[in-house]
Amino acid sequence: MPEPSPASAPTPEPEPARSTARAAITAVADGGSFRELPYVEEESSSDGPLAWQGYGDSRARATERTGEQESVVCGTADIGGTRAVLVSFEFGFLGGSLGERTGDRLEAAHRHARDHRLPVVSLIATGGSRMQEGMLALTQLQRVARQSELTGAAGLARIAVLRDPTTGGGWATLGAGADLILALPGSQIGFAGSRVRPADTDATAYTAEAQLEAGAIDEVVRPEELREALSLRLRLLTAPAPSPAPDAGTLTPAEPPAALGRTDLPATGWEAVSRARSPERPRAAAYLDAYFTARAPLRGDRCGGSDPGMLCGFGLREGRAIAYAAQCGTATTPAGYRTAARLLRLAGRLGIPVLTLIDTPGAANGAEAERAGAGAAIADLFGAVAAAPVPVTSLVIGEGGSGGALALAAPDNLWATPDSYFSVIAPEMATAILKRGQEETRSTAEQLRLRPQDLVELGVVRGMVTGGSSSAPAPPRG
Repeated sequence: MPEPSPASAPTPEPEPARSTARAAITAVADGGSFRELPYVEEESSSDGPLAWQGYGDSRARATERTGEQESVVCGTADIGGTRAVLVSFEFGFLGGSLGERTGDRLEAAHRHARDHRLPVVSLIATGGSRMQEGMLALTQLQRVARQSELTGAAGLARIAVLRDPTTGGGWATLGAGADLILALPGSQIGFAGSRVRPADTDATAYTAEAQLEAGAIDEVVRPEELREALSLRLRLLTAPAPSPAPDAGTLTPAEPPAALGRTDLPATGWEAVSRARSPERPRAAAYLDAYFTARAPLRGDRCGGSDPGMLCGFGLREGRAIAYAAQCGTATTPAGYRTAARLLRLAGRLGIPVLTLIDTPGAANGAEAERAGAGAAIADLFGAVAAAPVPVTSLVIGEGGSGGALALAAPDNLWATPDSYFSVIAPEMATAILKRGQEETRSTAEQLRLRPQDLVELGVVRGMVTGGSSSAPAPPRG
């Protein structure tokens, strides 16, 4: 199925509707399945820990207006048949702000999730920390961040849904710290709330759509599609859920996809290069569509960048969840490498095997890529693949251009299609480096032994895949 690009995200809505905490729960939970957690909360003075005059009255008015005793409602519910802990913010209660009691409830929710091995879904709408509790409110961010990290370290998924608005510490902890982040169209999202930004700030930078473009969130989802979107992601991220932590030796690797292009072998090195560069050759999207029955994207490097030429996410194959990172035939940017590394680490923590599809002429090598940290990003991906606690399967489906392609390759489970090649560097560049005339490019391609059958013989790849299956593995190098 086609995977929408950030550019095709919905147009911003200037005034998105603000739902209550319980309406947000009703919108995503299976009917009648929500069960609120019991709250154990100590009594405090009516005006709070700082004896802030009028704070008690403000809380009482907030309760009368919303029917809630605090700014967050926590419980468990089924979403598309998957049980999860649900955390939903009530913006009508003092702007959904975080205070000590909010911290109590959030900690209890995460403890319950870990005790019962449940994922956590946070439906966030908050303006940040509560002024009337001062630094005691601000320190709740550390407390919430710790609980979220403990939940993640336990191998449990954390999904955030950003409602309007999601700003301040709520965004910087439960929001931006989640494994997958969805947002409702037009929602205001940013660390700085609307009342504390510079007067001349571009307000469009604080929208869900802008955050998607900047690689800070994974997808913008319309309200009527949210339940289905969460249902798929929970199914994908909770299917393995092993306890104790996953072990690469006990998980079955993903099988390499069948070849979708030509199945005859290239006669020469230059023919292999030409086939791989052909615009008619099947690309990553076609392979993913053929391999998975459903998939959900993971987008962005969380550092301000997104690379449409690196498709990452989780998919279902014969009822099994498999993570994927796939190059689309373009030069991979630093953001693409960082996104793939993020995918590898999340899959490793959740115990989900990984499939990578290799197809790039090489890493982006312009000045912009260098300023964005190309070397560090590639090193990060090499490290993520090397340290993956789950099995990684890799298939070269087109161009295997130097280290920019090798960073995505499993060192012991690499396969190739007949219309692919893998080389230390492109033949043209190798010719230039060796100070040969360009007329020698074809002979250089032959000497590089970059054809798929050469790679099998050299022991670089295990074997070749055909239209229906993979060939017998090559013997290990002696």
